Amino acid sequence: MTNESTTALPAAPTLGAVQVYFMATLCLCAGLGVGYLLRSQPATTAQRNTTHAGTPSAKPAGHHPGLEEMRQMADKQAAPLLDKLQSNPNDSSLLVQVAAIYHTTHRFKEAADYYTRALEFDPKNVAVRTKLASSLYRNGDIDGAMTQLNRSLKDQPTDANALFDLGMIKLQGKGDAKGALTTWQRLLKTNPQLSPERKAMVLKLMADAMTMMGDQHGIERAQNSNGHE
Repeated sequence: MTNESTTALPAAPTLGAVQVYFMATLCLCAGLGVGYLLRSQPATTAQRNTTHAGTPSAKPAGHHPGLEEMRQMADKQAAPLLDKLQSNPNDSSLLVQVAAIYHTTHRFKEAADYYTRALEFDPKNVAVRTKLASSLYRNGDIDGAMTQLNRSLKDQPTDANALFDLGMIKLQGKGDAKGALTTWQRLLKTNPQLSPERKAMVLKLMADAMTMMGDQHGIERAQNSNGHE
């Protein structure tokens, strides 16, 4: 799962104190968990290089690149793949690798564009469509991300990553704790093969979602009570 907690996310509506704490917890422990629950394959060489490259050896430990430096990293890493695409523009594997580079370096619009192109040649690829949803969400298109995840689940109703991310977006993007809870219940029911660690994480998120729901109901009861005074 990619940790992108420093990226500004679309704010959920009317956050109470418990919700604010919960959102911070989500950003730290989950981000947007594409590929986290069930990793289908190891990262490509390009993705691994993107994660670790782009900072000269003279940079101090703990250095965090700025947006312009990340843009330069992305261009440098993507260049050889883009050259290959010139002669083979329909290579969905290359398109996905380029998209992953742009996503990792927080260029989410470009990432979404390349994931979309890849899906034109491989529309049933649920893993790629779920990654597209992540890029769309990080770029601020909440409804577009949900549309893509629902399409993924239409093609593969039990996909753990799509269900996990859909729950996260319902909660983070829509403030819909009840919807997130229902989605994660479906995730656990249809994926008994999850490791104990992954299952425990989902259960923790579900418990926090129920806490959020209780907080929302408490606010509503207080507002209703004040309205009758």
